[in-house]
Amino acid sequence: MSRDFQTADLRSFSATVRAGSITRAAAALRLSQPAVSQRIQRLEQAAGERLLIRDTSGVKLTTAGEVLLAYAERMLALHDEAQSMVTGGSTASAGRRTIGLLEDLAITTLPGTLADFAALHPHVELEVTVSSAATLRRLADKGRLDLVFGDPTVMPEAAVRWQRQVPLSWACAPGFDVTADPLPLVMFSPPCQWRQPVLDTLGRHGRRWRIVFQSTSLPVVQSAISAGIGLGSLLADNLPAAAARPSEDLPPAPLVDIAIARRAGTDTDAALTSLERLLRRAAHNTLPHEAPAR
Repeated sequence: MSRDFQTADLRSFSATVRAGSITRAAAALRLSQPAVSQRIQRLEQAAGERLLIRDTSGVKLTTAGEVLLAYAERMLALHDEAQSMVTGGSTASAGRRTIGLLEDLAITTLPGTLADFAALHPHVELEVTVSSAATLRRLADKGRLDLVFGDPTVMPEAAVRWQRQVPLSWACAPGFDVTADPLPLVMFSPPCQWRQPVLDTLGRHGRRWRIVFQSTSLPVVQSAISAGIGLGSLLADNLPAAAARPSEDLPPAPLVDIAIARRAGTDTDAALTSLERLLRRAAHNTLPHEAPAR
């Protein structure tokens, strides 16, 4: 006989996926490790399916776990919203929250997420900075960002709540010669963390390359690719409309890491927790991925 899912069990499950291990989830929830393990086991019994695979590197979602996680996030968000409204806590989430996003991710995930967040937290003012990882890192180091969505190195490793690998896609102008030797590349300027995976991928496959154009601006990089200056690698949703996606004569484009990180001391901030869940949902729906969230 099936059993109802318990909110506490769903919260432990979600926290474990976010943290990447039961130990870190227990610390975030201020519970003992056995207590979190017991809640996840109870949830798996209620689901009738194994949800997590535990190994020395942490935890990974099973197929059933991937399905349940999406529902768990929505259920927890609705639970927290209802609790806030019933207890008169709607004004407790008032004030300003400062968010940092990579430009690549802001374009693909931000508009719908902001609309959903505004409906859930009408009294919260969001200050959003869209910039390069280097700029966001400087702001985070000064304590001026509550949440960052983008490069996992922007905040300390302990601040990372969720991380996923997503594939880049090659892009070039129609008719561009991808067999050129060396291969002309359009890149994001240093210290972009996505540069080296691209260069390493080409190098491992014996392709010589030269960087002919670089910029910190996504629209400028897109324009350079469209103009036929060189080959670029972008998230699939950021490819220029008229760009070709070459596959012959090129290795598969690399995977890159994206993450959500939060400033220390914000674990009890309901507004940031809602925003984090909305961003994760948006990333799951709009960004292709090769590995389950951890």
